[in-house]
Amino acid sequence: MRKKVIWLFITAFITIATISGALWMDKVTVTASDNALSEQGWSATFSTPLRKDALDSGDLYITNHNGRRVTATVMLDNAGKTLQVKGLTAGSYALHVNKNAVDGKYLTSRPVDKIKFTVHETIESVATAKELKIYFERAKSMQQKDMVVEKEESKMASADSANSSQGGGGGDHSTTNNQVEGVDEADTVKTDGNYIYAVMGNNQVTITDIRKPQKIQKAGAIKMEDEFYPSQLFLHENLLIVLGVKYEPHGYEGNEAAKISRSMNGMTTVRMYEISTPSTPKLIREIGAEGYLNGARKTGDMMYFVTNVWPDLWGMPSLDGDVLRPQVYDSKEDKETMLLDYADIAILPGAMEPSYSVITAVDLSSPAESKVVTKGYLGGSEQLYMSADHLYLTATIYETNAATSNKMIWNPGIANSELFKFTLNKTDVTFHSSAKLKGHLLNQFSMDEHNGYFRVVTTEGNTWDDKKSSENHLFILDENLKVTGSVEGLAKKERIYSARFMGDKAYMVTFRETDPLFVIDVADPAAPKVLGELKIPGFSNYLHPLDDNHLIGFGYETTAEKNPQGGEPIILTMGMKVSLFDVTDFNKPKEKDTEIIGGRGTHSPIQYDHKALFQHKERNLYGFPIAIYDETGKEDYIGLQSSGALVYEITPEHGIVLRGDLLKKNTRGEQYEEWEKEIQRLLYSKDVLYTISMKEINNYSLDTYAPIDGVPIK
Repeated sequence: MRKKVIWLFITAFITIATISGALWMDKVTVTASDNALSEQGWSATFSTPLRKDALDSGDLYITNHNGRRVTATVMLDNAGKTLQVKGLTAGSYALHVNKNAVDGKYLTSRPVDKIKFTVHETIESVATAKELKIYFERAKSMQQKDMVVEKEESKMASADSANSSQGGGGGDHSTTNNQVEGVDEADTVKTDGNYIYAVMGNNQVTITDIRKPQKIQKAGAIKMEDEFYPSQLFLHENLLIVLGVKYEPHGYEGNEAAKISRSMNGMTTVRMYEISTPSTPKLIREIGAEGYLNGARKTGDMMYFVTNVWPDLWGMPSLDGDVLRPQVYDSKEDKETMLLDYADIAILPGAMEPSYSVITAVDLSSPAESKVVTKGYLGGSEQLYMSADHLYLTATIYETNAATSNKMIWNPGIANSELFKFTLNKTDVTFHSSAKLKGHLLNQFSMDEHNGYFRVVTTEGNTWDDKKSSENHLFILDENLKVTGSVEGLAKKERIYSARFMGDKAYMVTFRETDPLFVIDVADPAAPKVLGELKIPGFSNYLHPLDDNHLIGFGYETTAEKNPQGGEPIILTMGMKVSLFDVTDFNKPKEKDTEIIGGRGTHSPIQYDHKALFQHKERNLYGFPIAIYDETGKEDYIGLQSSGALVYEITPEHGIVLRGDLLKKNTRGEQYEEWEKEIQRLLYSKDVLYTISMKEINNYSLDTYAPIDGVPIK
């Protein structure tokens, strides 16, 4: 019975692959997974609305595997385009769609068409290579259609969770500006207050001794081979953890065609070094999981990392179920990479992508010997959020519209999100539940878990699409990912640039011409509501809490210029903007103070990477690297003015006050900043500020900002 269930689960992929061209006239298409979990239900999205009376008229109905009609809860949403089915137990079913069910369109001349799907109680493992091959053959069949992707390009927006900002500012030295309290994030630079560990190019990790600020010195370096590129770090007691990507030949034994098409394999590799003597780190273990790193987190003695794997379906003349499995590696177990066991591969409900999300759990309590567990889930993932107890992954689902030709158009105006929740118990990572949400998420900070509820903000549609203009939503879900309450349709024709969840309040910034800051009450999960709104020029793409009643916004100033062709004004991005928001009166938020830095072209990594924020809570200091550009007066030419870092004291009483100016003016003829010399991170230890670039580390007094010392690290 179990094998039969898995077989049905595997053969399910994307209904559109078989329906779009063969069954429908006038290019009516359907997007649906052929599998679902009983608790979450099943859904299908049509390119043309279904008639509202189709359910009552009998033009839509469901049968079981015996062909008998069954009773279920069937609802129409999304203006009649999305059909949701709930209340079915585990088994095989078919949705029957009579030709009169579609509004203004007709099916083929056959009286009834049906869409088959299977409902399961829980996800199960893949059993054989044949089952895996079927899944990817269906994927390959669909992907080989000529598809046109039209996706809105947008800068990464930022947000934060209710418990962030705990990192980076407490104690006698800096820690990473983490999203969730107690959950550490990997970063390019880490410090324990005595040494700085940094990944700054040249395939190496540098170790700098800062115990004597007047004479800092390079203590050592871990030089990697050419095939390994380190990118991020963790510190855990006397352990330095280095994450990176390693390229190595594939081991396709007996499959020469596969070797040729995919000769090199990218594997996320984790190397653990014992650093009781930091100048001489000792490698004690190496593990890896195929794919490129989506995200990594550490809580307590546990580390989790997620990779995304896309098998090369198009380069292989024939698919082999064996080589379609992700590869894993553990120096404790074997000297060679191994294919993931079928028992460790499952399909996420609603999965439509020919890819894997691979989750690896590492017990750090005894790093040389502890357990490492890797699981592969068919179905892609984009954003990652993790609390101490749960891991959440999201994937964007694009509704397909039919074109006048045989091409399929992926319409970014109809982009929804699949949400997957996993329970964490040491190395036991268990799929918990899933949900579908309207709209797409910008990044990991669009999500937040609080008091057993999950809060998320999404943007539906696009600002430039008149037919499906953008609007923004906030959803609150219970522990089983059932929506308990929502606020929908905010800021039409705008999109979310940043959000912040702080306990019972949510703050969201949208933008098109002005920057509306929304204050939303989320204390009642069943009835969230907007309390206040502030509209100002510019926008914030990162929000950071100062205290319970104040937020700091990092973003850009903007200006509106007349459109010579008429219509809406042209919005130009100007200098960087730092805003202090006062939300003491939730109904009337206000911008208490601002700081405009530079002109057009000015940029800082804080605008897309929250880890670039320096903070010292006791001193109320906030800083960031920056490159300042402005117009030179020569035909609006924009040139580099200076680069380095700025440190501000920000308080409700005195606003935004510049304390540390670590800028270096550009030299004659210098049009752009020199990447290797540009500051990437700032941190502190005791009363000393440190700046880290690719080439050097320099330090300054936190009292006067006078330079103290410096050391090359290349």
